[in-house]
Amino acid sequence: MLRIGLFLATNFAILLLISIIFQLLGLEGILAENGVDLNLSALLVMSGVIGFGGSIISLLMSKWLAKRSMGVNIIEAPGNRTEEWLLNIVRQQSQQAGIGMPEVGIFDSPTPNAFATGANRNNALVAVSSGLLQQMTRDEAEAVVGHEITHVSNGDMVTLTLIQGVVNTFVIFFSRVVGHFIDRVIMKNERGFGIGYYIGSFIGQIIFSLLANIIVSWFSRRREFKADAGGAKLAGRGKMINALRRLQQAHDPQPLPDEMAAFGISGAGLKELFSTHPPLEVRIRALESSM
Repeated sequence: MLRIGLFLATNFAILLLISIIFQLLGLEGILAENGVDLNLSALLVMSGVIGFGGSIISLLMSKWLAKRSMGVNIIEAPGNRTEEWLLNIVRQQSQQAGIGMPEVGIFDSPTPNAFATGANRNNALVAVSSGLLQQMTRDEAEAVVGHEITHVSNGDMVTLTLIQGVVNTFVIFFSRVVGHFIDRVIMKNERGFGIGYYIGSFIGQIIFSLLANIIVSWFSRRREFKADAGGAKLAGRGKMINALRRLQQAHDPQPLPDEMAAFGISGAGLKELFSTHPPLEVRIRALESSM
């Protein structure tokens, strides 16, 4: 909770600072002279509440959503040797990483994939696909589990969710500013919210959301390199490299839901700029160069 508190405090300070800058520069007065009767400070606070509120609610619901959207079967008691092995590996690596034992589950997918999620590093969820257990060796699967455990121990779910909250705030803020500008200055609407505001805000939100996704995806790609390094530390560099090479052999992997995509082991064919994962060959080279 300290990480969340510090991050929220920092971003609240940023919102306050921007609000003060708007006042000092007299930006609201300039806009008002052009017919844009918009309280930027109030809009910024509202945007922050909406942006962070949606992001944090999504984080708190992440495990529940993952279990249902991916059809994850939680292993309460191992029903076979494979499930017993998986539980033991997760328990062993969790202890090495200094985190609480996550829930462990398996979801039905013919392609090798895995993800980790949860709002608390001591109460997370690690899930692997049936295809991963069938197609990978145990050494390779161990490395994949180490990758996901590293995501949990690094607090990547919380970090990326809060980054999303920041960009959501500015997407909402700037799209509303654009909508007001179009409505008042271009459409010459003098009262209330006209069609220009709604169309401008809608189009602005689409454009700014695309730009925001580039930022979030960039941060996610940086975290993937760290998770690979963590997987190599927990399971062995050779095992991690072999696991990534095995993933290269899998064609057209089943995409994870948007909520889980940033925390999966394999990307799902997105363009590089918007991809939450670096290309597998780049990840392999990064591990090989650190040897």
